[in-house]
Amino acid sequence: MFGRRRWLQLLGTVPGLSAYGASQTSRGGVVRDYFKDLGVRPFINAAGTFTALTASIMAPEAQQAWNYAAGHFVPLGKLHDAVGERIAQLIGAEAAMVTSGAAGALAVGMAGVLTGDDPDKIKRLPDLTGMKTEVIIQKSHRFGYDHSLRACGIHFVEVETAEQVHGAVGEKTALMFFFNDASYLGKIGDEEWVRLARQHNIPTFNDCAADVPPVGNLSKHLKMGFDLVAFSGGKGLRGPQSAGLLLGRKDLVAAARLNTSPNSDTLTRGMKVNKEEMLAMMAAVEAYLKRDHDADWREWERRCNVIANAISGIKGVSASINVPPVANHVPHLNVEWDAAVIRKTPLEIRQLLSEGTPAIEVSPKTTAETLIIGVWMMETGQETIVAQQLEQALRRASA
Repeated sequence: MFGRRRWLQLLGTVPGLSAYGASQTSRGGVVRDYFKDLGVRPFINAAGTFTALTASIMAPEAQQAWNYAAGHFVPLGKLHDAVGERIAQLIGAEAAMVTSGAAGALAVGMAGVLTGDDPDKIKRLPDLTGMKTEVIIQKSHRFGYDHSLRACGIHFVEVETAEQVHGAVGEKTALMFFFNDASYLGKIGDEEWVRLARQHNIPTFNDCAADVPPVGNLSKHLKMGFDLVAFSGGKGLRGPQSAGLLLGRKDLVAAARLNTSPNSDTLTRGMKVNKEEMLAMMAAVEAYLKRDHDADWREWERRCNVIANAISGIKGVSASINVPPVANHVPHLNVEWDAAVIRKTPLEIRQLLSEGTPAIEVSPKTTAETLIIGVWMMETGQETIVAQQLEQALRRASA
C-alpha cells in the first residue's frame, strides 16, 4: 500500500500524524506508546463518529480541561450544579447535566420522568408498582438504544398515526419518545409529536445523539417544545466519548440527577460521571459554539474533493458528495465503481484499507455497492493519505 519510507517522511509534515509513530515526545521526554505495547493499531478515521471506532478526538480545550480536573479534588455535587448551569446558559436550555453518553442521558432522563423527586420511587426502580409504566413511540423509531429506557422498567406502546397516539394515551402513559434520526421514517414529525403530547399533558423526550452539527440543533428541539433532549458528547461536540448531555425542563433534569451518581441506591448509580467528564464536556461545548461552522463545512467539502480528484482518472469509478439528512449531517464521499472494471467490492477495498499501513477505517455503513468515506474526523492532511491509499487500492484491483 503506502511505502514505509514515504509514510515516515509524512510524520513530520502532517499535523496529528505523530500519533501513528513509534513514540511521542512531551516536554523533551518520550511518552510511552501504550497502543504499541498492547498490540492495538491506531488508524486514520475516514469513517466518522462511530462509537466502535472511538468516535472523535477531544478538542484541545476539552483535553486541557480534562487534565486540569484530573489534578484536583472538588465537591462533585457542586461541580455538577455549576457545570450544568454553565452549559444550560450557553445553549439556552432551562437546565442541563453531563451524563455518561447519550445512552446514559436516556436512562437517567427516563428515570427522572418516572420518579420525580420521590425517594421511595427512586429506590424501587425498575419496579414500577403503582407508577406509570408506558412510553409511546412510533414503530419506525424503535432502535437499539431504546434499551436504555426499557432498563427503567417501562414498556413501549408502538403507534404509527396521530389517531393511534390519541388512542394509546392513558393513565399509565409516562412519556412520548422521539428518535430524531428516524424523523423521516415515521408518519408523525417532531413538531406534531410535541403538539400531540401537549394535548394530553405528556412529557416528550428526543434522542438527538448524533445530530450536531448543525450547531442550531443544540437548542432547536428545546425551542420546539420537547421537555428533554439527549446528545452524545463524544461525536460532533468533540467532548469525552464517555460523556453526553441531558437538556430540558428544570424539574425533570433535577429528578434525573437524583437517580444517578453520586447518589447511592439508584438504578443508574453505575452511570457515573466524574469531574473530568464534566469539565471537559463544558469546555467542549464552549469551544464548539465559538467555531466557524461555515469554515468547517468548506474544509470538509475540500477534503472530499481531494479524494474524489485523486480517483477521478480511474476507469469505471465515480464519486459524489452526500450529506445525510439528519444524524451525521456533514459531507461524506460516496465512491462507486463498475464491477466489471474493478474486481474488488467496496467491502473488500474497505478491508484492504483497514489492513494497510497506515491503517484507514472508512464508514461501517459501506455496502456491497458503495464505499462511504467520512472526512470530518480526519486531521488536516490525512485526506491526502486516504486519497493515495484508495487510488492505489482501486488501480491494483482494476481489470
